[in-house]
Amino acid sequence: MSTFANSDLALAFLISCWAKATLLLACAWLLAFALHERSSAAQRHHLWASAILASLALPFFALLLPTWRSTTLGSAATLWIPARANTTTSGSEAIPSVITAASGSAIFNKLAVAALLAWALGFSFVLLRLLAGLARLAWMSVHSKPLFDDSWMSTVLEISKFHRIDRSVRLLESRSTLAMPLTWGIFRPVLVLPSIAEHWPEDLRRIVLSHELAHIARQDWFLQICAELARATYWFHPLAWLAAARLRQESERASDDAVLLSGIAPTHYASQLLDLARTLENSGRAWSTALAIARPTNLERRFAAMLNPSLNRRCLSFKAKFLIPLFAAGILVPLATLRLPAQTLSGKTSGTIHDPSGTGVANATIIMSNHEAKTIDMTSTDREGNFTFKPLPAGNYELQILKPGFETYRLSQIALDAGRDFSRTFTLEVGAITEHVMVVPENAAKPVPVETTSGKPSRLSIGGNIQAAKIITKVQPVYPDSAKSAGVSGIVILHAVVGLNGKPLSLRVMNSQVDPDLARSAVEAVSRWRYSPTLLNGEPIEVDTTVMVNFSLEP
Repeated sequence: MSTFANSDLALAFLISCWAKATLLLACAWLLAFALHERSSAAQRHHLWASAILASLALPFFALLLPTWRSTTLGSAATLWIPARANTTTSGSEAIPSVITAASGSAIFNKLAVAALLAWALGFSFVLLRLLAGLARLAWMSVHSKPLFDDSWMSTVLEISKFHRIDRSVRLLESRSTLAMPLTWGIFRPVLVLPSIAEHWPEDLRRIVLSHELAHIARQDWFLQICAELARATYWFHPLAWLAAARLRQESERASDDAVLLSGIAPTHYASQLLDLARTLENSGRAWSTALAIARPTNLERRFAAMLNPSLNRRCLSFKAKFLIPLFAAGILVPLATLRLPAQTLSGKTSGTIHDPSGTGVANATIIMSNHEAKTIDMTSTDREGNFTFKPLPAGNYELQILKPGFETYRLSQIALDAGRDFSRTFTLEVGAITEHVMVVPENAAKPVPVETTSGKPSRLSIGGNIQAAKIITKVQPVYPDSAKSAGVSGIVILHAVVGLNGKPLSLRVMNSQVDPDLARSAVEAVSRWRYSPTLLNGEPIEVDTTVMVNFSLEP
């Protein structure tokens, strides 16, 4: 059975990744905010890129890395486990944190399925938007012609050497005269220019190429695709949308800084950029996956930044290039290995409970106790003796079955593995009868009709119905004169089987250290007791009984 064999496991995994991604992206946001005045756009872009890649890798790392469970964060598990309430057992013992597998579980299952369906719809919508953008880029590439002009190629080689780009860059000329310059691609990056680009002056060519080749040098298009995939995965998370937007903004500002570092005057660059935004077609749609030089959505902020001489415009340093991803990995790995106590859920835990006749026992109470996690989960059987628990957190459990009239059934070690079902059939034994008798020297032996203290349950047409035996004739034991004169007292423990006719059978003394005269007196009296037979589903059965006769010299 796979990890996602049911909706509970999938929802638990999704919520866990959501919580961990929140911490990752929140750390990136806080660091970017704290370093905004001192860091360059290239450094902030690298920070957001590292956080986005870590959040995208988080689900895969969570599945592949070893598990580390934390009880400190256990309360977060209640997000996907139905609310637990306190109740009491028939023995008046408090049972904390009880989960009942009743109608509430069915409602929760429907909510879990609905939540997963909503996530799948959102994921599909964002992914389709990304695919539409990629299809648009492919269409533009097919309908554009290669540009092999020597002046353009020499400028590309010069600027590529400045940015240390060792990949070949393809120049394409769009059929449209007003197409905005765009770049995309990973191994063979593509730069699309409008058809009028061949008439551009040298300084405008250098500005456009410097900006777009700066994108290629940082692998901005690949990082932007990763941001879109992260946004699709966490489409319901505001920080995922913020991270993708900040990545694109810092990408453009870092490319602007690269243009200014190449020697272009800020005022001249801003003027040329404004002319491109005015004269060329806006391809900066929200769903576009390309990187355009003059996307108008944040153009005003870019102008303010490039005209501010006090800003840090340094390129990404060698130290920051490795320390920032290392910091992101230092957060990612512990988060990926972390498992909340209720995150790793088992499969369905079920079974059937029979009485000695093989009939299903109805309304029996089943308790699953996890002593390590300090949780107790409870459910009950139906009319056929079947029971089912919702998926429980994986771990070692103790199982108890309680039913009035039957012996308590205990199974101390049940290992529930993640994603695996557990099913077993149990047979309950009829509970033994226990009687306590007090004997003092003054009492005489005489038949005394006595009612047992156990209640008489009503008869039902379902299995597991016990009609408890009761004593019809009870003979009081006689205190032996020899024991009385010797000052001997003690408790005689007798075991017997109450037969189908109500007579004690196989009567024997359980504590051999007791005085023989006391034992003989107890056996003689109890052998003359008569019971009404114990009835199981209306049929008489044999049942064990324990009689404790207390011989005391003090009344």
